[in-house]
Amino acid sequence: MNTWTPDEPTKSSPRAGAPGLRVIRGEGQRKQEPLADRNAVARVLMEAGADLLLKRISPVRAQEIERKVDRVLDLFDRVDAAPVLMPVLKRHLDELEALMRETREVRAVRR
Repeated sequence: MNTWTPDEPTKSSPRAGAPGLRVIRGEGQRKQEPLADRNAVARVLMEAGADLLLKRISPVRAQEIERKVDRVLDLFDRVDAAPVLMPVLKRHLDELEALMRETREVRAVRR
């Protein structure tokens, strides 16, 4: 009888000393990160592009996301020069997060 448990390392490596694959437990769900920096906003654009290619969202929705991402990235640059614009940036980030939440819900229904 095999008594292997998921927490035990396996010794099925083809070469001695070679690193094996590591399983990351994520329950099949990706954690949605807050849009707090330029990199997170850029990942939203990549996600929308992938969804468009896979026909999970419409070209109109993808264009709207792209337009909002461009605006937010521009605001990030402007806030660096004029921190007084931070509330405007925050409002646009909230709008982009709401659009992405709606997009993910629509995408989940189509599956």
